[in-house]
Amino acid sequence: MNETQSRDLMTELAASLFARGFSVGSAGNISMRVEDGYLISPTNSSLGRLDPARISKLDQDFRHVGGDAPSKEVFMHRAFYVTRADAGAIVHLHSTLATAVACLPDVNLENPIPPLTPYFVMRIGRKMPVIPYFRPGDPAMEPAIRAAAPDARAVLLANHGPVVSGKTLLDAVYAAEELEEAAKLFLTLRGHSPRVLTPEQVNDLLETFG
Repeated sequence: MNETQSRDLMTELAASLFARGFSVGSAGNISMRVEDGYLISPTNSSLGRLDPARISKLDQDFRHVGGDAPSKEVFMHRAFYVTRADAGAIVHLHSTLATAVACLPDVNLENPIPPLTPYFVMRIGRKMPVIPYFRPGDPAMEPAIRAAAPDARAVLLANHGPVVSGKTLLDAVYAAEELEEAAKLFLTLRGHSPRVLTPEQVNDLLETFG
């Protein structure tokens, strides 16, 4: 896929997320690796109205080299890219239900959503920790995400929202969508005693589907 195709795909998928309520206003940002750097949604832009030609371009050292000024949260994307070699794209949303889980004070901070479905495990992996609260745009968030990222494809930012990585942009979008569905199940079943996947079943899924 060349850069023009990557820009078009980012615009298409961002608009789809926005249209379905995964982000509102100028909330959220997405990025993807390209051959000579990264593309990322511009600062204060709406995921529903990205202009492919104005998407920010960063070089391999995350310096702004083209397009509009990048999101102020470049550092959260960089935290995954430099820590996970398999991260080809990052999606950060303020999706309602995943963010709701990130606001709960009594969840397991190491893994707030249990393995309720195989698809959640296949898309998100074994664990998804909650990162302590930082104000939006605070670069102190980066080392906290870096510390978690080696063992996690995704994190929840406390009182803020999810950050999800994927091998491709499509993978990252699918994972963010699956996370929102898992959050819905978790909140629906909260207070009950649902059956969850066993460690053996989780291992089988990860060995089979990665």
